[in-house]
Amino acid sequence: MIKSPQLSIALVQTALYWKDKVANLAMLEEKLWQIENGVDLIILPEMFPTGFSMDAEELAEPMNLDVCKWMRQMALQKKATIAGSAIIQLDGKFYNRLLWVSPDGMIQHYDKRHLFRMAQEDQTFTAGDRLPIFELNGWKICPQVCYDLRFPVWSRNRMVNGEIGYDLIFYIASWPAARVSAWDALLPARAIENLAYSIGVNRIGEDGNGIPYNGHSAAYDYKGTQLRFLEEREQISLVTLDSKSLESFREKFPAWMDADGFVIR
Repeated sequence: MIKSPQLSIALVQTALYWKDKVANLAMLEEKLWQIENGVDLIILPEMFPTGFSMDAEELAEPMNLDVCKWMRQMALQKKATIAGSAIIQLDGKFYNRLLWVSPDGMIQHYDKRHLFRMAQEDQTFTAGDRLPIFELNGWKICPQVCYDLRFPVWSRNRMVNGEIGYDLIFYIASWPAARVSAWDALLPARAIENLAYSIGVNRIGEDGNGIPYNGHSAAYDYKGTQLRFLEEREQISLVTLDSKSLESFREKFPAWMDADGFVIR
């Protein structure tokens, strides 16, 4: 597919109701209706239906139940792809699963690879072992979840059939305020080292464990230049990415051609 000249993205930075799917979906539905038509992609925070909780047995649901149905409905009504993660149960295992839902109802997913052991996420959830690249209007897009941001090898933009792997990498997160300086530093770093746009969508507010989050959702171009920065308040911000400038920079500065090859085991 030919890449569209531009890609319009909505970053949804919000507080979340603690372990209350009904309240979160109702609140987010209201917010999504505020987004103007013509947006290609809407990005929600990590575990948007519940907040970042380890109570997986209580909160998990199988695929194609309430959360998936809600995302399908919103994607269809907004005529936009919607991305965000939820607690999904499959074959007796729990996943922090990023769901990528298209207006036609198709659902793709990415299971969080790096589980945050400091919150015992690794004892509750099963890590993903596959990194898909989604496609939207000809753009190749790499999905990541929160703690993945600290591990650049997993997200490295590699050559695929003689072409660079992706054009945009995005992170959905529940990244605490106490460590937001790392978030602020690593998002542009991922853009620079991968010669790709980088976007992070984080939540705000305080969760049921008393942990505060202060947002700092942001978008960066392939040179690490900040395109959007959301401070500590609820807001939806739109950013438009330009494919011509991306391709032009890659031609003038083809550092990706000198990247080291490797295999992830």
